Amino acid sequence: MHPLDNVIWHALSTRQSEFAESRGEARRFMPEVSSLAGFHEPSPKNYEAMAELLGPQGAIRLFLDSPFQNCNGWTLAASAPLLQMVWENGCDLQSWKNTPETELVELNAAHLPEMIELTALTQPGPFDKRTHELGTYLGIFRGEKLVAMAGERLKVPGCTELSAVCTHREHTGHGYARVLMTEVMRRIHSRGETPFLHVRGDNLRAIQLYEALGFRRRALRHLAVLRKGAQG
Repeated sequence: MHPLDNVIWHALSTRQSEFAESRGEARRFMPEVSSLAGFHEPSPKNYEAMAELLGPQGAIRLFLDSPFQNCNGWTLAASAPLLQMVWENGCDLQSWKNTPETELVELNAAHLPEMIELTALTQPGPFDKRTHELGTYLGIFRGEKLVAMAGERLKVPGCTELSAVCTHREHTGHGYARVLMTEVMRRIHSRGETPFLHVRGDNLRAIQLYEALGFRRRALRHLAVLRKGAQG
């Protein structure tokens, strides 16, 4: 199996095992890090193990090979087609030269309130109190305000995911996403790793940008946001 197949389970079983909570063949990120979870295969036994990990409250997000089928004890809260894309040397990844307009700031815990605010507004995907610990995150500020960011999330042998690519709605049209992504990709590539990402299958504008940056479509996955409890 390729590391990008069943990628969450592979990440939690290899390079990001320090963030994992495990029960049998079920894995989830510590809830303050991410709501992403996975298992070796979507069997009833593994769904039961995942339920034990989740506890009485909260939700998990799974990347499945096919749309979620009703499973006893779970409620499907949301779902979406999810395109997995992998970079194939399609653009120049030379180090970006900071200018006053696009100075890149390496974000850390001190920037967490701004990161939470921006991701809550733009909804690039789940971003929790410790998500920034998963890798390098870069941002662009206007004054004291974080207006764009991108960073790293899932890591498997040989590959690192770009994630949390977002721009404040009042600051779009300046190419910030391209600048940030290119620098994150350059850093990943300089480590001898391959950048990859996930994007909603209906987000055509983002897909066009990613293809222009050299990403190709690798696989169609299915996002399922699940909560414990019978289907209503």
